[in-house]
Amino acid sequence: MQNTTELNNKPKRFIYDFNPEENDITMQTKDLEIYYGKTLAMHNADLKFKKNTITALIGPSGSGKSTFLRALNRMNDGVATVKGEILYQGVNINQPKIDVYEVRRRIGMVFQRPNPFAKSIYDNVTFALQRRGIHDKKTLDQVVETTLKQAAVWDQVKDSLNKSALSLSGGQAQRVCIARALAVQPDVLLLDEPASALDPVSTQQLEATLRELKKDYTIIIVTHNMQQAARLSDYTVFFNMGEAIEYNKTRKVFTRPKVQMTDDYVSGNFG
Repeated sequence: MQNTTELNNKPKRFIYDFNPEENDITMQTKDLEIYYGKTLAMHNADLKFKKNTITALIGPSGSGKSTFLRALNRMNDGVATVKGEILYQGVNINQPKIDVYEVRRRIGMVFQRPNPFAKSIYDNVTFALQRRGIHDKKTLDQVVETTLKQAAVWDQVKDSLNKSALSLSGGQAQRVCIARALAVQPDVLLLDEPASALDPVSTQQLEATLRELKKDYTIIIVTHNMQQAARLSDYTVFFNMGEAIEYNKTRKVFTRPKVQMTDDYVSGNFG
């Protein structure tokens, strides 16, 4: 991170070659600035996210991509100061009057390491619904089956729904966590390095799941894995030093980037 003076004196160099129609946009950020104390950690990231696509956020450690991702569903509340607009379906959700719990229902998140609760698989998936007072077994049963199928793990766990989710393999646990996020019917799914703790086979299965899910959801994923970003995402944003440097269709970012820094990073010549 750099101090405010240093960042404000730097020229904006963001190359943005992606401009979807307004009715195709699920989320958008405008004039976004994120501070940890007095340190400006993120700026120059006016981004639009298209419906039913996967957008990869890439960049070196400390580049701001996870900070940006967490801001999209107010996960930075109480940790950082977030200025600017975060628009979800045209509504600025970065306002005090906004119901943060409703934001997180609409914009779900899956974290770096699988974090199932110390409960049964069934209760993991239905946890948020039961907290909201939904206890009808037929309704909950349907949600469990539907979301576990969406997360491509139903066939593996359908006969052990009452067993602890802590007994699952890493790949299975991560897909149960995805099902848990889907149970509250979000529009957007945020994933922060979801495959970093998984083996190659589980990673491949997770990626196949995400490709299927984008038919119904807008997906934004942070990844350090360039091969994963290249094969999985439709669009890619390259971050460095707390700002977005380039945003384009993934194939263009990886084959014909417009910024030398982007080219250096994706080709492994960065730093």
